[in-house]
Amino acid sequence: MSMEPIIYGLIFVGVLVLVEGIYLVVFGRSISLNNRVNRRLEMLNKSGGRREEVLEQLRKEMQQHMGARSIPVYSILAEKAQKAAIAFTPYQLMMIMGLLALIAFMGLSIGTETDVPVRALMSVGIGVGAVFFWVSAKANKRMGLIEEQLPDAVELMVRSLKVGHPFSHAVQTAAKEIPDPLASEFGLIADESAFGRDIGEALKDMAERLDMQDLRFLAVAVSIQQQSGGNLAEILAGLAKVIRARFRLFRRVKAITAEAKWSGKFLSAFPLVCLVLIQISDPGYYDDVRDHPFFIPACFVVGILLCANLWVMRQLTDIKV
Repeated sequence: MSMEPIIYGLIFVGVLVLVEGIYLVVFGRSISLNNRVNRRLEMLNKSGGRREEVLEQLRKEMQQHMGARSIPVYSILAEKAQKAAIAFTPYQLMMIMGLLALIAFMGLSIGTETDVPVRALMSVGIGVGAVFFWVSAKANKRMGLIEEQLPDAVELMVRSLKVGHPFSHAVQTAAKEIPDPLASEFGLIADESAFGRDIGEALKDMAERLDMQDLRFLAVAVSIQQQSGGNLAEILAGLAKVIRARFRLFRRVKAITAEAKWSGKFLSAFPLVCLVLIQISDPGYYDDVRDHPFFIPACFVVGILLCANLWVMRQLTDIKV
């Protein structure tokens, strides 16, 4: 029985866990999104209340990844790393990819007997793929939390405006009261406003950096109110209702299309799972046809059809709201 496919999977999971472990060791528990105290407040507490120093560090972390899109390998995950607000610098992430690839190569050398070029290629794929998967998971989790927290944050700002506080104070209140990740984002805006930046422009930059339509609505509403006046509390109260309704609609669409999405994933994964099981139970199953001239082209055709199946099912379930 061939254990190599299982070894590949275990090594991939191992390096994935290793990335998370390195991240928490370097930056501490405060970097986690489920921490009770938001990271900005904890950084302020450790720095003795030096807002300018904390502001500079957070701005650097949140903007450093898109500036490294010219790096060939890093360009594939720059956008997701920015949305995830990964505190590692681009060069640190690339060094981690190389370290994980080296660890994977050592593991494959110990656990398998494949040729050295194949092991090297698989190691690079595992190192890059593990970091990409980890960053994507972080970005999806963080963006989902921001979408869920935004209506509550806007309603909190509405209550602050109704008691007579200025909008900058309302943003600062939201940054203190709501948890991460949105708390640190609003805290960054509050600090920039305190140092003289236009708060509407700061909101617009945050919306573009996170690429979120609801934040664009908030930035446009604040900018229009600054230019033409009006009751900002009433405008934001209506916006909070719209955002909450959109969020419920997105969840409903996600629930409706979940069956089709998982059907596509299952249909694409089933042949691969069968291939692994056949190789484990009977390693010589394909020996009689492996030398046939149509074997390799047929493998490519099957791979293309599986990818096409995933793409078609994704397009069918990608409902624009």
